[in-house]
Amino acid sequence: MTSLQRVLESQRDKAYAALRILAGLMFAFHGVQKLFGLWTTHVPPVGSQLWVGGVIEFVGGSLIAFGAFTTWAAFLASGTMAVAYIQYHWKFRFRATFFPALNDGELAIVYCLVFLFIACAGSGMLSIDGILAGRSRRSVGSIHGHVTRSSASVD
Repeated sequence: MTSLQRVLESQRDKAYAALRILAGLMFAFHGVQKLFGLWTTHVPPVGSQLWVGGVIEFVGGSLIAFGAFTTWAAFLASGTMAVAYIQYHWKFRFRATFFPALNDGELAIVYCLVFLFIACAGSGMLSIDGILAGRSRRSVGSIHGHVTRSSASVD
């Protein structure tokens, strides 16, 4: 193991917490746009599929950021982004627009995979889940780089 790897590994839990918190907040912001019409010109009608997506983005993103019910919120957010990519970006077309760089679907795919990882890894440090479980930290990695869980979880 190189010295860089040792230094980075010692910061893994902090980096994961930053990823979870910032991804959750950015996701929630998309929900704020859809639900409250802030910094956008289009507000979907209440009850429409886009509006429901906005609710999932706002509530799910907030839960992920605060580390509350993280596994469930992140799993739902991941599925939402998979649907968003398939339905709104790819549109089941097998031509040039299949590729995310050409159909503006990169962010949907990245969110989908980041939230799937968070659903698998759980809340980590600086989370309500951790506080409720009576622990302040949960490692998201082992010495070999695999995602691990320690102690009880309320995810």
